[in-house]
Amino acid sequence: MLCIKNFSKTYKGGKKAVSNLNLEIEAGDIYGFIGHNGAGKTTTIKAVAGILDFEEGDILIDGSSIKAQPVACKQKLAYIPDNPDIYDYLTGIKYLNFICDMYGVPAGQREKEIKNYADMFEITQNLGDQISSYSHGMKQKLVLISAFIHHPKLLILDEPFVGLDPKASLMLKQLMKEACQEGCAIFFSTHVLEVAQKLCNKIAIIKQGKLIVSGDIDKILGDHSLEDVFMEVSEHE
Repeated sequence: MLCIKNFSKTYKGGKKAVSNLNLEIEAGDIYGFIGHNGAGKTTTIKAVAGILDFEEGDILIDGSSIKAQPVACKQKLAYIPDNPDIYDYLTGIKYLNFICDMYGVPAGQREKEIKNYADMFEITQNLGDQISSYSHGMKQKLVLISAFIHHPKLLILDEPFVGLDPKASLMLKQLMKEACQEGCAIFFSTHVLEVAQKLCNKIAIIKQGKLIVSGDIDKILGDHSLEDVFMEVSEHE
């Protein structure tokens, strides 16, 4: 579903944020992307989402290049940034309807989906309010609803659990598992290693823009915790 091939990104001034990254995320995967601050996680995720341009390598989504066919790729994915910077002047319900319009979700289906997810994340009573009045956690819940509402083939999340209360975090984990059971692929970054260890079937660890280790989490961890493995490879590489 997602193929990152020889991807590199160099910023102005010659700083290389990511160097020759290769990853394969298949349908049904919950793939954790792990690394220290500044390791290149957000750079990679923004490139996958088609937000950040790059010169070296390619990124394929369901066989299509995000560089050559950006619209076709974006129709199949949903992206949640690490900071939910959305349209403050809209109400929650208008924002969700805007997303449904963009992805062609039929009227009858969207009403059912909006009610289902809004009830689940407990923001139904706030959908008529302007987004500018929302807390960070409420904005995070709204953008999560906007991602799941059109049932993307690829879900890209950058630190999705930040700002969520414990109940909302549990709901998100359940939704991620259900989406993958339906054939979705999920690629997400997180600093919460315990969550990654319990939730992911595959992981990749990146350091200073270079891939350190990747693959099935059970094979990588063995009898160790993800925290132990992360600290070991981060220090020794």
